[in-house]
Amino acid sequence: MLLFGRATPTDEMLIFQVDRLLALAADLERVRRGAPPEAMANEEAPILDRWILAQRIVPSLAGLSTGHPQLVGQGRLINTSDLWLLSEDRAWARTLSRWYRLGRAVEQSGLDS
Repeated sequence: MLLFGRATPTDEMLIFQVDRLLALAADLERVRRGAPPEAMANEEAPILDRWILAQRIVPSLAGLSTGHPQLVGQGRLINTSDLWLLSEDRAWARTLSRWYRLGRAVEQSGLDS
């Protein structure tokens, strides 16, 4: 998750992540068009031996959603997809799927005690 706002318009980590995501998107498009991995990777691609599928925890948001296009309802408890951007003023968030307008955080609503 990256913070963004007026103080971070050209933050190096933001630039790095954008470049990384653009490279991934380009590879996804090549796969969709039928390109084999050998055409995209080079001979210096690392080997991963004795591998397993794993899961890791990524930042996300949970809260009461209203107006979600897929998770219909008012005040419906949801957990978002991976959180990528959070505005410095905590008014906006961008997840892998969509933008969210942020209301009160739990600690501001008296529900954390």
